[in-house]
Amino acid sequence: MVYRRTPAVQARLDAQRALIVQGATGVLSRDGFAGLSMAAVAAEAGIATGTVYKQFENKAELVAAVFETVVAREVEAVRAAAVGGDVIQRVTAAVETFAGRALKNPKLAYVLLAEPVDTAVDAQRLEFRRAFAAVFETAISHGIAEDGLPAQDAALSAAALVGSIGEVLVGPLVAAPHAESVVPELVAFAVRALGARTESS
Repeated sequence: MVYRRTPAVQARLDAQRALIVQGATGVLSRDGFAGLSMAAVAAEAGIATGTVYKQFENKAELVAAVFETVVAREVEAVRAAAVGGDVIQRVTAAVETFAGRALKNPKLAYVLLAEPVDTAVDAQRLEFRRAFAAVFETAISHGIAEDGLPAQDAALSAAALVGSIGEVLVGPLVAAPHAESVVPELVAFAVRALGARTESS
């Protein structure tokens, strides 16, 4: 007879997994990928190291779970910020949210954007960038449709923006304190790069 987990057992395992991911996020935020170990995560979560291994086979699998959780949260924040207004307002909100949130948790953002990681985690990072690019692509497509932007490949422009923003943030993220002008300059760059039409243009 095949063993089936009861709802109560599954709920307990899901809660345990969430606790481990939260602990790993805490370690990454403090020590980065290089300082992450299963033992460090266990200590952060207040559980035995063996319990971590029961949920995650290795460090790469655990970090992938962190990426999935954190990226979903961050992408949703950027998507929610870029919902209304004209294209300049949408792009401004997206850039300010993306960059602003990254600069509030620089160590974790550096892990997500640039710190050398395992190959499997690097693949997850590409998904992270694609998810953000999709938000920018939507804003750009709206701008083109509303004649607020010149005709262009929205997907290409979105990917270029995300890559540029990530590249700029790597400096401030690893060399805190960051300049207060970073986010406004990124917004201005994004608006210029997309060719946004202002009232005076």
